[in-house]
This record gives sequence, structure tokens and C-alpha cells, in this order.
Amino acid sequence: MEPTESSGAPNGQRRTEDGGSGRNTVGARVDRINDTAQEAWTRSRDAVSNLRESLDIDGRVDRNPYGMLAAALGVGYVLGGGIFSPLTARIVGFGLRMGIRLAAIPFIKEELLGLAESVGDGSGEAGSKSRRAKQSNINKGR
Repeated sequence: MEPTESSGAPNGQRRTEDGGSGRNTVGARVDRINDTAQEAWTRSRDAVSNLRESLDIDGRVDRNPYGMLAAALGVGYVLGGGIFSPLTARIVGFGLRMGIRLAAIPFIKEELLGLAESVGDGSGEAGSKSRRAKQSNINKGR
């Protein structure tokens, strides 16, 4: 079956099969826009209430108010455009430096313990001779 409207009118307007122009009145357009806006509002309100129920925001705020405040600050910082700011670059750089230092501490500790064990096992004889030589050079200078 053919559609009820065709766009073959010379001025670009649509014509219905009965020959009418198919134009809506202003009141009909306003009513349609109002209905669409109401439907969008209802869907948005339902989506927010569903999200609120699934995240249990009220319960989380009651259980951990400071954590939720920190989360809100973080979300506001990100949404406010703070991700690509110089402050963020400095914070991330500081965090990376501290992380690398903290990750390197166990490796340095193992190396120092290994060195101390090798010196204490007697394999450090050469090290003790060089220390005695340095000590004697210091004493000669007095």
C-alpha cells in the first residue's frame, strides 16, 4: 500500500491523498512538543530513580559520609575539566615517583642483605683489607 502522504508538491510541502497540504496547526505542534517533553521527563525521572536504587546512594552516604564526599569531589573535579590541568600532572608525577620509590625499596633491601651476607661469610676479606688500608692512610695523615 502507498503512504498517505507524498512530497510531490511544487513548493516542497507535503500533500495528503485528499489534496490537503497536511500542515499542522500551531496548537497541534505545541501539544505534540508538550507530550514529547512530558514523556522525556518521565523517562529521565524513572532512570534516575532506578540508578539511585541500584547504587543505594542514601545508604552509602549513611554508612560512609566522608568517602562519599571524597567521591563527589573527585567526580566534580573530573567533570569540571580538572583531568588535563597542570595540578593533575603534578599530582600524577608525584604519585609515580613515590610508587617507583616504594616499589624499589624491597629490591634495594634484598641487595643490601645479600651484600652484608657476602661480607659476613668471609668472602669479604678483600673488603676488610681495603678498609684497613684506608684507615691506616687516615691515621698517617694525623
